[in-house]
Amino acid sequence: MKHRIVVLGAGYAGAYAAGNLARRLSPADTEITVVNAEPDFVQRLRLHQLAAGRPIEAPRLADVFAGTAIRLRLARVTAVDPERRTVTVADAEGGGEIGYDTLLHALGSHVADGGVPGAAEHAFEVAGRPSALRLRERLDRLGEGARVLVVGDGLTGIETATEIAECRPGLSVTLVARGELGARLSAGARGHLRRACDRLGVTVLEHTCVQAVEAARVLCADGTALASDATVWTAGFAVGPIAAASGLEVTGDGRIVVDRTMRSVSHPEVYAAGDSAYALGDNGRPLPMSCASAGYTGRQATNAIVGRLTGRRIPTTRLEYVGNHISLGRRDGILQTVDDEGQAKPAYVGGRKAARIKAGILAMSLWATSHPTFGLPRRTHRLAAVPHASAERRVAA
Repeated sequence: MKHRIVVLGAGYAGAYAAGNLARRLSPADTEITVVNAEPDFVQRLRLHQLAAGRPIEAPRLADVFAGTAIRLRLARVTAVDPERRTVTVADAEGGGEIGYDTLLHALGSHVADGGVPGAAEHAFEVAGRPSALRLRERLDRLGEGARVLVVGDGLTGIETATEIAECRPGLSVTLVARGELGARLSAGARGHLRRACDRLGVTVLEHTCVQAVEAARVLCADGTALASDATVWTAGFAVGPIAAASGLEVTGDGRIVVDRTMRSVSHPEVYAAGDSAYALGDNGRPLPMSCASAGYTGRQATNAIVGRLTGRRIPTTRLEYVGNHISLGRRDGILQTVDDEGQAKPAYVGGRKAARIKAGILAMSLWATSHPTFGLPRRTHRLAAVPHASAERRVAA
């Protein structure tokens, strides 16, 4: 009987890992299934651009996995039972169960409303393609001078506010920051960010806490009411409840606790990658939710699965976070490097050069995901009859 590998999610981590597994493991021994709710690969890093009105490429997953023998199941994951080793899914035909021997959990994250009343009902968000398109439709209906409030001063909030302001100059865009704008950036980068907001006409409200969202306004902790024709919520992300409900060991925020090889510490047949994983970086700190982390953890999980199933040595993938890449519209940006403590270094790159570098990173991420088997050896590995216990200990330092 073939060894059944099921990959949940086909984002940056899941799609790349699935393609790598298909190229490296013999189809005579393995059967790989990818479960994803949408038929297309979603460039999550560019969803704020899609919402603002720019065309964004969305390769079909059937084309991405063409020639790999991967089975693509278009369905929504509703539950995982690690004791029975099954995944329950829902689709247009009613869904069902998928059995697995090895599971890679890469379902990613969604926007977190933080329990703020009205945020889920009245605010738009850019964490998924359907939601980004809903915001785009809303912006299309707004007239000259309409007010757009972007709540959240993290990277997504900054990129969303500046992108909308540049793409739709007739709108009045306000960025609501809970603290100081760009607080995690160096002094020079903070200054660059402020100048960019001034140039694009983005109003910044610092040290402002939103307590409620209504259909046409936002209520702040100091009693201020901010009128809004479209409120965009970007104040944080969270993972879904599936992992926690399954009985896997998770953190308080629902991420799967993994070891250095991305293997669940509670269920050895389960691996996690991307935003779903709570992984410690090489500096001893948890990796942040990011595309870079998805790449590192996806590669490490792939190496571990291949190594354990074939009895080979498991190489160690670096787990590091070197900095933030921030788009400020299409012609400006900031590249801010950080040290091992996650603190911003004094130097930064800004302007068109930073924008070109960010655009290159996005293009490279899309190409690598769309060609998951490029550069890999064509000779696949057969599975060991029983994965050798010694492989468990041969993890590169």
